Amino acid sequence: VDFNPIRMGSSINTDASEYLPSISVDGNTFIFTRFKNGDENFYYAAKSDTGWQQAQPLSSLNTTMNEASQTVSADGRLFIFTACNRKEGEGSCDLFFTEQLLSGQWTRPASLGPPVNTTAWESLASVSADGQTLFFSSDRAGGLGSRDIWFTVKNEDGTWGEPVNAGPNINTEDGEQAPFLHPDGQSLYFMSRGWPGFGDYDLYVSRMVNGEWQKPENLGYPINTQGNEGSLFIDFEGKKGYFSTDVTPGVDPAMLKGNSIVGSTTSSRHTDIYEFDLPATIKPKPVTYTKVIVKDAESNKPLQAAIHFYNLSEEKPLLSAQTDEKASFLYVLPLGQNYALHAEKEGYLFHSENFSLESVRQLDKPFEINIYLQPLPENGTTAAVSKPVILRNVFFATGSAALLPASKDELNRLFDLLQQKPALKIQINGHTDNVGTEKDNLDLSTRRAKAVYDYLVKAGITKERLSYKGFGETQPIADNKTDEGRQQNRRTEFQVIK
Repeated sequence: VDFNPIRMGSSINTDASEYLPSISVDGNTFIFTRFKNGDENFYYAAKSDTGWQQAQPLSSLNTTMNEASQTVSADGRLFIFTACNRKEGEGSCDLFFTEQLLSGQWTRPASLGPPVNTTAWESLASVSADGQTLFFSSDRAGGLGSRDIWFTVKNEDGTWGEPVNAGPNINTEDGEQAPFLHPDGQSLYFMSRGWPGFGDYDLYVSRMVNGEWQKPENLGYPINTQGNEGSLFIDFEGKKGYFSTDVTPGVDPAMLKGNSIVGSTTSSRHTDIYEFDLPATIKPKPVTYTKVIVKDAESNKPLQAAIHFYNLSEEKPLLSAQTDEKASFLYVLPLGQNYALHAEKEGYLFHSENFSLESVRQLDKPFEINIYLQPLPENGTTAAVSKPVILRNVFFATGSAALLPASKDELNRLFDLLQQKPALKIQINGHTDNVGTEKDNLDLSTRRAKAVYDYLVKAGITKERLSYKGFGETQPIADNKTDEGRQQNRRTEFQVIK
């Protein structure tokens, strides 16, 4: 394969050893381990218009003992790393974590504890983009070889479940370690010396197909050589790979031994971090992300709100979380699916967004959305007392008023709002584009508004609290000359009335 690694500059590499690199999802923060004077510590560098700034120690996590091998969830709130011989651990090297609170402060690092950590060696972890699944390396009992890759899934109460061996499609009777799960959730890169390769440890990728990891493929020569290749990190866009090696890229990267974080082959040689363009054959699946900022529609001030992501293609919830102190939240969206987003806060009308990515193969840039929540109107006001709220995840069959199943989650959220606020009265508004006659469009918009009205009545909302109205093509919010504009104009809304 084409392979032209380039040594990263002096802002990252020094005369000490740098290794185990990673980059934040937005591409603006570079984190790695530096081994200097017998101590392993975290360093980070921020990106500017001119490149990576001078790396600084991550002071809040560094100690006089070894810590390294970090993995960070896509939203940046969960930071898991390896530390060895800590009194809080179970023995040897263990996995520790710290979480960013909504206030922006980080919790004091703590051991993941049993059942993840044991008296054996646990290290080199990789957390999924949503922070719900953790892959790691261990020589614990019950594996298939000297070192295996294991994974654990987070329970509803926030604890981690019993680790599961990744199985014979990943692990061999020899050794596997350093898993890296790309944010696509379907591409697992790792080191192995048990699968067919060129030398000692080679790098491989396994793809998730129909819920099962497939037999891994060797990343090819000269990424892999007859030497020993170390851990690999691939950026969010799937364009660049990052790894560490001594002097000659692709040949025998230096690793540490014993109770060090990496714990592989013996070497005291100097290592630097390199980057390279990823060959097309080993790239992960395309993904994007959405960064959401929630504000008060009247004051424009940031709001800490509840965020819910829903997979419309599979009709199942994905994640519920809170925005941070800056009212922002980031979430990864693999392409090839359709998604709904809901933002909610007590005292406000909810807001919805839709991401139709089922037929999208590549996006030029991620979604960055400012959401403005409308305060609930006060009692005693007259006429219409809220601006219309678009129900972006209510769908109808083409040219019909038949609700599609994917609408259920959004309609149920509207039902919940009405249940929680029994004094609230709303009107359902229907709109169309300008394709067809005005009469037909008015009729279609009215029937669609009534379909939502009927759904809510059937669910248990009294008719006295509901009304509906069709506006046809008379109130466009976008240009009807484009497909995208017409799609925006075909919409259903609700509006609080007196």
